[in-house]
Amino acid sequence: MKHRWLAAVGLAVLATSGGIAQTAAVTDDPHIWLEDREGAKPLAWVETENKRTLARLEADPRYPTFYAEALEIASAEDRIPMPQIINGRVFNLWRDKAHPQGIWRVTSAADFASANPEWTTLIDLDALSQAEGRKWVWKGVTCLEPDERRCLVALSEGGEDATSLREFDLQTGTFVKGGFDLPASKQNADWIDADTLIVSRDWGEGTLTKSGYPFVVKILKRGQPLASAQEIHRGTPDDIGTWPSVERDALGNRAIVITRAKTFFTSDILLWDGTRAVKVPLPGKVEVNGLVSGQLVVRTSETWRKVPEGALASLPLKDALEGRGDLVTIFAPGPRQSVDRGNVAVTDSAVIASVYDNVRGRAMVFTPSGEGWKSRALDLPDNLSVDLVTAEHGGDRGYLTISGFTTPTRLMAFDASSTAAPVAVKSSPARFDASGLVVEQFEARSSDGTMVPYFLVHRDGAPKDGSTPTLMTAYGGFEISNTPYYSGITGKLWLERGGAFVLANIRGGGEFGPKWHEAGRKTKRQLVFDDFAGIARDLFARRITSAEKLGIYGGSNGGLLMGVELTQHPELWGAVTIQVPLLDMLRYEGIAAGASWVDEYGSVSVPEERAFLASMSPYHALRKNGRYPEPYIWTTTKDDRVGPQHARKFAARMKEYGLPYLFYEDTAGGHSGDADIAQGARLQALQTVYFAQKLIGPGAP
Repeated sequence: MKHRWLAAVGLAVLATSGGIAQTAAVTDDPHIWLEDREGAKPLAWVETENKRTLARLEADPRYPTFYAEALEIASAEDRIPMPQIINGRVFNLWRDKAHPQGIWRVTSAADFASANPEWTTLIDLDALSQAEGRKWVWKGVTCLEPDERRCLVALSEGGEDATSLREFDLQTGTFVKGGFDLPASKQNADWIDADTLIVSRDWGEGTLTKSGYPFVVKILKRGQPLASAQEIHRGTPDDIGTWPSVERDALGNRAIVITRAKTFFTSDILLWDGTRAVKVPLPGKVEVNGLVSGQLVVRTSETWRKVPEGALASLPLKDALEGRGDLVTIFAPGPRQSVDRGNVAVTDSAVIASVYDNVRGRAMVFTPSGEGWKSRALDLPDNLSVDLVTAEHGGDRGYLTISGFTTPTRLMAFDASSTAAPVAVKSSPARFDASGLVVEQFEARSSDGTMVPYFLVHRDGAPKDGSTPTLMTAYGGFEISNTPYYSGITGKLWLERGGAFVLANIRGGGEFGPKWHEAGRKTKRQLVFDDFAGIARDLFARRITSAEKLGIYGGSNGGLLMGVELTQHPELWGAVTIQVPLLDMLRYEGIAAGASWVDEYGSVSVPEERAFLASMSPYHALRKNGRYPEPYIWTTTKDDRVGPQHARKFAARMKEYGLPYLFYEDTAGGHSGDADIAQGARLQALQTVYFAQKLIGPGAP
C-alpha cells in the first residue's frame, strides 16, 4: 500500500521549524520563548528539566528491569518481520540490538514463509548514518510500477516528518549514482515513468502553506535541477497542502492523482492527463485508495448523492478523466460498523478493507461484477483486530495481521482472487503470561446520554474493591479508530504484575464511522472529554479501580485529551502521562503544523470557536491554587508536526505556579519517538516507572 498524504500531516498513533503565527495575543505569555524549538536558551532549559526528571525515574530500582524487559521485547529476534511486497519479493525494515536504526532487506516470498528466511541486506541505516554523520530514520519507499526495480527511498534525519528522497536500484542493491536525489523537505513524489517524477515539496520562498506543507506540484525530469521542474498545479497558501500520487491497474490504466487538501478533511481530487489537471466530481470528504479494473476506488466521509457516508465507492476512470460520472457504492457500513480509515488496499483484481462491527474486525474482499461489486469476508477468527500490512501490485496476494489484547499477533497471507482462507505464515510468541486475564467490553453513559464502549483487560477474580492499579488510554480525534491490539510491553510491564488496562472508544474517533467523529469535532469537542471521564466513573461504579489507582495516558491529540482531563477532572486520576501533546490551544495554529488541524479543533479567528478553545485549552486552564495529580509530560525535540513547544510551556507554567510535575524531552525521534529501538524502550520504561510510583508506590520489580 502506498503512503497517503493523511499519514504525513495527521496526528496519528502517533512542519515548519516552529515559526510563530499571530494566532493569539502573547503579551501575557511569559513562556513564549520556549517556542523556539532548537534555540540555545530553550534547549538549556530542557537539559535542566531532563536531569531533574531522570534523576528520579531512572533512580527507581524498578527502572533497570522495566527497561531491560521493554528492550528485550522490542528487539526480540523471533518477532514478526512485517513485509512489503515489491515485484513479487518480500521486503522488510528490521531493527535489533545490532541494528537499532534498522536494515532494509529482501527475501523471496517462498523463503519468507519458512521458519528461517535468508535475507539480503540492501540498506544498513546505522552504517549509512555513521558514514554520513546523520541519524537516518526510515520513512518508506515508493517504486516504479510495473517492474518495480527503481525506487525512491525516504529518509528522515532524527525522525522528523521532513524527508530526503534518493533513487535506489533494487537489481544492483545500490543508490543510483547521479539518480534522483531530492533534499530534505516535507514532500511527496511518485513515478510517472522511469525518467519522470511528479513532486510536491518546498520549491523555495512562497511555496509552502501556512501549515508548512507544499501546495505547488511539478514534473521533474531525470538530470534536471529542481529549479527547472515544470509546474503543473498550484493550490493556495491557505490550503493544508497538495500531494500527488500515481495509481495503476492490471489493465494498463494509469491515474495521475493530485489531492489538493483545502482543509484536513476536505479535498479536491484532480487527474492530470499530461496537459491539464481535471477536477473529479467527488465529495469534498473523500480519499482515493487506488485503481482496480479501470475503476477509481475511494472512501467517503460524507453522504454524496446515493452513496452514504463512510462507504467505499468507485468511479470509472474514463469518466473521471473527463470530469464527469457518478459514484457506485462498493460497501455501505451499518450503524455500528465502519470501514477503517487507512486500512483499505487494492490488488490487481480486488479491493480489500478492514471492516469493524462494534469495534471487532473482519477483512472484506470486493471484486467488480457487472455494473457493481460483489463482496465476501475472509475466513478469519472473530473478535480480533484486522490490519492490512501490504498488497502486491501485479498480483492479488497480500498480508494482514490479526491480534487481540491477549492474542499474540499472527501474520496471515491471503490471495484476493481465491476463496481459500488466509494462511498463518508467522506468529509472534507470547510476550507475557496472559493466563488468568479476561477481556470484557462495557459501555458507559456520557454527559448527553450516549453509551460509549470501552474494553477492559484485567485478572479474573480481581477484587471488586477499587484497589486494582489501572491504566486507561484513548485518542478521540481525526476519525481514527482505537481497536484491540496485542502489546507485549504493556502486558509484561503492567498486566503481568497485576495491573488492569482500559482502551476507551470515545467520540472523535472513527470506531462507528464519520458520525462518531463528527459528534466531537470543533465546538462539540467537550463531548469527547466527557466520554472519557464517563468511562472513568463507570470503572469506579463497577469497583474495578478508584481515582487514586487510575492512571491515564495519551499522545498527540490524545495528549491534548490528557491535558484537558488533568485540568477539568483532576479528582478522577492518580496519574497522568501527557505525550507529545497539543496544550496551548490559543496558539496551536502558529506552532509547527498546527494550522493543518483547524478543521478538527476550530480557529481563534472564529469568535465562537475561539471562545471554546479558550475554555478548554489546558495551558490556560491551569490554576495556581489547583490541586492536580503530578503529571509526567514528555515530548521530543525533533517533533516537527506538533512540536515540543506545547509540552515545554505547560511544564513551565506548572513550575511558575508551584505545581508538581515531571518533564522529559528526548532529543530525537520525531513525533512518534521512533529514532531507534532503544529510545522506544527507554520511553516505555520511564513511563511505567512513573505509573508504578504513583499507583503502586515504592517496591521491588
